[in-house]
Amino acid sequence: MKAVRCCEKHVQVLDIPPPAGEGVKVKVRSAGICSSDLHMIAAGFELPATLGHEVAGTLTDGTAVALEPIAPCGHCDMCVQGDYHLCRLGAGMVHGVALDGGMAEYILVPERCIVMLPNNVSAADACLVEPLAVAMHGIRMLTLAPRSRVAIIGAGAVGLCAAAVLTSHVNTVDIAARHDAQKLAAEQLGAGLVVDGEYDVVVECAGNSRALAQAAQHCKPGGTIVLLATYWEGVTLPAFEVGMKNLKIYASSLYGRQGLVRDVEVAAQLLAERTDLAGLLITHRLPLEAAPEAFAIAANRQQGAIKVVLEP
Repeated sequence: MKAVRCCEKHVQVLDIPPPAGEGVKVKVRSAGICSSDLHMIAAGFELPATLGHEVAGTLTDGTAVALEPIAPCGHCDMCVQGDYHLCRLGAGMVHGVALDGGMAEYILVPERCIVMLPNNVSAADACLVEPLAVAMHGIRMLTLAPRSRVAIIGAGAVGLCAAAVLTSHVNTVDIAARHDAQKLAAEQLGAGLVVDGEYDVVVECAGNSRALAQAAQHCKPGGTIVLLATYWEGVTLPAFEVGMKNLKIYASSLYGRQGLVRDVEVAAQLLAERTDLAGLLITHRLPLEAAPEAFAIAANRQQGAIKVVLEP
């Protein structure tokens, strides 16, 4: 079967054997390109597996599903206490990083990865469940009220997903966007643009020192910063402003569950409720064979890319 892998900092489409063994076999319908995929490739990470952790497809009976693309061990102290997203395996449990991902015709995953979709959600759009769940996980750490003022720094896919999560519940959601396509999507999601002034919460989705400084600047005294970005290099903490304002900083990674409900399940429901999301966030769809072109498009935000999706 065809699969997308990283070979010496380049994306290639290779012929590999189809997956076999224990688990659930999913025929992939959509696989999104994440900014973390771009970073890992550009940095020359030695990725032993097929790429793709934003994945949806169909089971052998045709049922449409999304994936929670992690395979925690289930027996370490973090897993036992229910925090499986903090499994001691770390990145070793992530499909698309250490385990084969979904930029392929088929993917084999543990049964726990399967996320059933509402009837009105297509597998062609459900690769968005994963980035929506990333936003869900960080935002549910917060205590928010309808009157809360929230700013989002960074209008990539995760920043816009955060806006999608928040705009139905919070009166003021503003986002700092660099590119016209991002600004338009933010407006259509019901978000405004960040203005001078203070916010109760700032969600940082850009992942650099400048964005972190901007987050501290816009946060009111006693406010909260949530780190949804992935920080690939060291950053400078605006420690004076953080200290003088007594800011709280929460770091968030991946997705987990609250009680018996997983973030990915709530994300799937949001995708069903916000039927406009796929049209707003997915800007490009390309066949699997065009993966090198798709990655080039995804890396060029100035040309209007938000979420680029491969469709095997």
